[in-house]
Amino acid sequence: MTALSFRYVPWNLHEPERGIFNFQDQLDLKAYISLAAELGLWVILRPGPYICAEWDLGGLPSWLLRDKNMKLRTTYPGFTEAVNSFFDKLIPIIKPLQFEEGGPIIAVQVENEYGSYAKDEQYMPFIKEALLSRGTNELLLTSDNREGLKCGGVDGVLKTVNLQRLAYGTIQYLAYMQPQKPLLVMEYWSGWFDVWSESHHVFPAEDMLAVVSQILEASVSINLYMFHGGTSFGFMNGAVANLGTYKPQVSSYDYDAPLSEAGDYTTKYQLLRNLFSQFHSEKLPEVPSLQARRVYEPVIIQQHLSLWESLQFTEKPLKSEEPVNMENLPVNSNNGQSYGYTLYETTISSGGLLNSRNNVKDRALVFVDRHFVGVLDYKSVEFALPDGKGERTLSLLVENCGRVNYGKALDDQRKGLVGDIVLNHVPLKDFTIYCLDMKPNFLKRLSAASQWNSVPQKPSFPGFFQGILYVDGHPRDTFIRLPGWSKGVVFINGQNLGRHWSIGPQKTLYLPGPWLKSGNNQIIVFEEQKADDKLVFVENPDHGKTIDVYKYPFCVLL
Repeated sequence: MTALSFRYVPWNLHEPERGIFNFQDQLDLKAYISLAAELGLWVILRPGPYICAEWDLGGLPSWLLRDKNMKLRTTYPGFTEAVNSFFDKLIPIIKPLQFEEGGPIIAVQVENEYGSYAKDEQYMPFIKEALLSRGTNELLLTSDNREGLKCGGVDGVLKTVNLQRLAYGTIQYLAYMQPQKPLLVMEYWSGWFDVWSESHHVFPAEDMLAVVSQILEASVSINLYMFHGGTSFGFMNGAVANLGTYKPQVSSYDYDAPLSEAGDYTTKYQLLRNLFSQFHSEKLPEVPSLQARRVYEPVIIQQHLSLWESLQFTEKPLKSEEPVNMENLPVNSNNGQSYGYTLYETTISSGGLLNSRNNVKDRALVFVDRHFVGVLDYKSVEFALPDGKGERTLSLLVENCGRVNYGKALDDQRKGLVGDIVLNHVPLKDFTIYCLDMKPNFLKRLSAASQWNSVPQKPSFPGFFQGILYVDGHPRDTFIRLPGWSKGVVFINGQNLGRHWSIGPQKTLYLPGPWLKSGNNQIIVFEEQKADDKLVFVENPDHGKTIDVYKYPFCVLL
């Protein structure tokens, strides 16, 4: 049987504000599942509400964190009420697409890897009943790593396992936990994800093939995670919190998967195709031809607008005696700010030692009278501010670099300034707070602004830089490379491609051809500290220096 395991249903995209649902355009779940049926694929649906997937907060909407007592992934009433509301909208969409109704959905997963969380024994029965009571009739299953199998299941639901190597007797343990039941590796990790400042993680193709072969020879079913990883566009990347460290993930989700980020066939693909052909009596169809990519001419940066000039295009700033975290700002119809940057400004009358008390989540550029003076983050929590005369403006531009998506720290993922910042041991007060989530409406106002100027010899940072990509003929996929730039975000025709950061490993951003149009295409780069005079395009990605995934400690802990 050929199955497509749908990864996943991201609640945060489908309900970006409480009670406001979006199942249109790129989020048209019904159309996507129907397309799978047209292609002859069966669907294993994974509706969450938590999905992990190296996705911000594991796909949970950040507005849940406006409740200071919120306990995610438990039967806490504030969470279950929100889940019920979401499922009331979601399940009627998928119900007619089930196999029993003539559709392609053959199984539905109950939550995701709950054994690694396991904070509430009543939670998994609640999710199971939430699915069943709304008409989910297909096979239900759970998905956990070996350590999570004991606590991640629920009565009457098939357990499945996630793994990469056949160590620790994982499949045997699964068989022991549920005798006489079919065995399924729900997530066979074909590669691994990347985090900023480390190497690109790869899992050797020959090692992968050996494990997959052993799984199939043991008559165990297998699902590849990932077969095609793709891209965490926009601000959707998650983060790792492990052994006291915080590591945000890159925008590329190439994952060293059988199909590359841009859909290319890899050595893994060819090896798996040859292996799978041994289990089919009929000859496999020819491999589809690939769409050629295109190397466009460099885009010359023509205009510049400083961050400070852009503030007039944000929502009305908040005046607050205390710092307010991103999620509790009174913006977006009182749903708070989910992603992007938040600017906090106050006045100071002296220099001295500025200390974050670890209340900067996640990274802050610090300015005095809008001149850059330093960075506060998890590693650098204090530095000396220069002395000056009279009152001066202290600005902290705080970036949400991505909420943790896995582990027990989900309740602690509020962003921005989550507590006091002190100067000479005295908490700072009286803030003006700007939401810079860089959503489409903000970008429209920014694009239409009359304040854009030709790029000066020494432009102000942070700032927005604009250029035009001219496409003659049919648009094709490409990759953007930003040599000479430092850190920021790239937008094309209003679409957020993701983050760039010179520390790597990721050096290119994938640009899908369908996001381009024939003629002029607007590119805006938000840059924090350093810009070049152009953007360049390349045919192939640059994921940076590679390292075997088993030299990466977090993978072993899974």
